[in-house]
Amino acid sequence: QVQLVESGGGLVQPGGSLRLSCAASGTIFSINAMGWYRQAPGKERELVAVITSVGRTNYADSVKGRFTISRDNAKNTVYLQMNSLKPEDTAVYFCNADVRTAYGGIYRAYWGQGTQVTVSS
Repeated sequence: QVQLVESGGGLVQPGGSLRLSCAASGTIFSINAMGWYRQAPGKERELVAVITSVGRTNYADSVKGRFTISRDNAKNTVYLQMNSLKPEDTAVYFCNADVRTAYGGIYRAYWGQGTQVTVSS
């Protein structure tokens, strides 16, 4: 079994910064892409940023230039540095990872439980 545990959410004023972390643990042979998604009340879950195992990144247009995704493969951890936060960034942020649990196995998507980010004055 694989667990993803997020941390770092909270309340921040507009223009502020937060750093989210997500650590994967359990039966892990390898991890392909890792990413962050978010879901605001009444809205569908959307991709925020994704990073491949070799460091290629992709961002939603709404966060380009403000958010930075990174990962530490040795720690099976992905980070999301969020700067210049706006009220519209308020959402529950979910970590996602494509994990293979055994040699020759297939990659499966796993999700964290989510962490609340609230941007408000």
